[in-house]
Amino acid sequence: MKMFNNVVLRLGAVMMVGSIAATAQADDVNVAFFLEWATPNQIAKVEKTYDDAMGVNVNWTNFATGVGMTEAMLAGDIDISYSQGLTPFANAVNAKAPIRMVAIAVAYGAADDCIIRDDSGISKSNASELEGKSVAVPLNTMADFGFRMTMRAVGVDVNELKVIDMNPEDGAVALVDGQVTMACAYGANSLNTMKTVGSSVLTTVEKQAAGITSFDIISVTNKFAQEHPDLLRTFIEVTHEANAAFAKDQSKIDVIAKDAEMTVENTKAQMSGFAFPTVDEQMSDYFSENGLARSMLAFMGNMFATSDNPALEDYNATIDTSFLE
Repeated sequence: MKMFNNVVLRLGAVMMVGSIAATAQADDVNVAFFLEWATPNQIAKVEKTYDDAMGVNVNWTNFATGVGMTEAMLAGDIDISYSQGLTPFANAVNAKAPIRMVAIAVAYGAADDCIIRDDSGISKSNASELEGKSVAVPLNTMADFGFRMTMRAVGVDVNELKVIDMNPEDGAVALVDGQVTMACAYGANSLNTMKTVGSSVLTTVEKQAAGITSFDIISVTNKFAQEHPDLLRTFIEVTHEANAAFAKDQSKIDVIAKDAEMTVENTKAQMSGFAFPTVDEQMSDYFSENGLARSMLAFMGNMFATSDNPALEDYNATIDTSFLE
């Protein structure tokens, strides 16, 4: 499968010149996010709460994948990535990218999925028949992790599949058009499109049993964290305040839906499977010595390691919880 070449090339260019282009001016912070990914902080985004609290212009740019977020951070175009997948982050730090994890954005179970065309006659009971078939997967993303773990659970060798690197929207089109037999993706709109012609390989319960644990993070460039720690801390505080406010009152869910470019119905359905850990939950469940973030980062880092970008001896160096304290 195609590996992490784009990030490696960009990282090489960064190292050649010795530094990344300046990322944040005193009055400007650039943040990456996903469409079709409904989160409470979108209310704060739309209402300019971030701008007011941080005292800067906060510019938000949507990306199709977490890999794209990494590339933009390396290019100096993005300072903070909100809800970057743990998989693209693991790949990035394997490639020695100068970025760090500073918080958990969202935990989820069924928000990414692998869908097989119904007319293929293939399901988990005869999944080996997928071998030799074309499948669409956004490589080096959380959907890629889910794909690998799902195939492992049903006894399919991923090396025997014709894997095509496609972002979720393109993968949905390819599945509907019959260009691929299976597609893996995230994002409510893309998955709903896929499900018009296919069905999930595993149920949510079966995915949990297979060890498919999914959560996204807040990542940041080392440069921005070092030069603007107060802005980063405030960004995280506003995010947690938005999560807490939404937990008490969901009356502004239409604001989230519009910003995510989804219907209110799809937004409610997607968010019903989301959890937004508090600071205490993050410190105890994710960032403790044997917490999920530390253990899963090492697991994914080793799973996606290559000869060019081997696994790190210690992934803890890429985690910085000081902005939560």
